[in-house]
Amino acid sequence: MQKYYSNGKLLLTGEYVVLDGALSLAMPTKYGQSLKVEPIEEPKIIWTSLDEEKNVWFENEFLIEEITSPHTSRNDDISNRLTQILNEAKKLNPSFLASNKGFKITTELDFSKNWGLGTSSTLINNIAQWAEVDAYSLLRNTFDGSGYDIACTQHNSPITYQLFNNLDEISHDTRNDKKRNIQEIEFNPSFTEHLYFVFLNKKQNSRKGIKHYNANKEASSSAISEISDITSKIITCNSLETFEKLITTHEQIISKIIKQKLVKDLFFNDFKGNIKSLGAWGGDFVLATSKENPTAYFKTKGFNTVIPYKDMVL
Repeated sequence: MQKYYSNGKLLLTGEYVVLDGALSLAMPTKYGQSLKVEPIEEPKIIWTSLDEEKNVWFENEFLIEEITSPHTSRNDDISNRLTQILNEAKKLNPSFLASNKGFKITTELDFSKNWGLGTSSTLINNIAQWAEVDAYSLLRNTFDGSGYDIACTQHNSPITYQLFNNLDEISHDTRNDKKRNIQEIEFNPSFTEHLYFVFLNKKQNSRKGIKHYNANKEASSSAISEISDITSKIITCNSLETFEKLITTHEQIISKIIKQKLVKDLFFNDFKGNIKSLGAWGGDFVLATSKENPTAYFKTKGFNTVIPYKDMVL
């Protein structure tokens, strides 16, 4: 038996503009997903997915020849997506699934699959480990995206993440996967006790968010530079007040780019602290700053999942 594990993710700065080269701050989470592989004699894959309460939320069986055929189609989206991922993994490593035997696969989340902490990215990275292929390539051939979420699956501390269009901009010793620069950093400001993650009761589709951004963006090079500068300042800032000013400016810049209202204006205009969207706007988690525990406030608004920073970030 083999077992693999990948961390979940949160993007603290640089949502959307990470795609266009903004320096971004990403957080691997204490929540993640495991994948267990057990060999069986029959040439098929028996797949079972468990949620955080060990309840089955998906199960199916696939013949190996069905997975390796690009023309196979099932009548449910999850099965089709899964066979696509496995098929692409085999393209990257032809020896993957090459024997006449099969596998019993069990995946297990330790967070709610509605939270948007990386149900897909953790799966991609786990399958990449199993198939012995590059996870970024597998992501590009299936879900696409910036890849920051894959970086989070593989690191156990906060990271900066930046894409480059010009490969010459990356020095040889910091080159990662030829066009991304990933650096582990220390990010443990004195005010983390005043930071909370709040789930907005809605899982946001990252692919749709990216498509909307690409269709409507007005991301100038100056805006990308401003976000990169904010990221650098957030990493080194040592006061809650400075941090709040930086995330407020960040929200205003992204709001203008994607033509969406600030989440604080939409839902929390009477909140005494600050609110910052994370990832694709309109769902998943937001970051809240508050000098007092704000759980009661958010619960009165119908948002019952409030997680302190120290309980979320690795």
